[in-house]
Amino acid sequence: MSHSPIHSVFLVSACLVGLCTRYDAAVKANQECRIFLQNHIFIPVCPEQLGGMPTPRPAADIINGTGHDVLQGSSRVCTKAGEDVTASFIAGAKEVLKIAHAQNIQGICLKAGSPSCAVSGITGVTAALLEQNSFKLYEF
Repeated sequence: MSHSPIHSVFLVSACLVGLCTRYDAAVKANQECRIFLQNHIFIPVCPEQLGGMPTPRPAADIINGTGHDVLQGSSRVCTKAGEDVTASFIAGAKEVLKIAHAQNIQGICLKAGSPSCAVSGITGVTAALLEQNSFKLYEF
């Protein structure tokens, strides 16, 4: 009886693997991320969709802070038109964290520049929550 090799399991921002989850509904798979994941099992997640937001949706940014500040209640996430979508961003981050805890995750691949997922620059809300829970994050 042959055994399959054991693969690592990663969560990945769904937009990075070409799913239609970006705020503008554009499909832009990230080839570098797809190569990174090619020998692994991966579970696509979109924190903004998991937080109840539609696709497409208005672009949003963290105002005067980072994802850590949003989680602490000292900063907000707002659309360009000024709509406060903080609750949806926090809800989505919590859903991603539940999925990460439910699986034996080796790491999480996140979208650069996203108010949910950015790891460098202004840390996104989901990235901040995952960092606080000691998950290994990769940014693409």
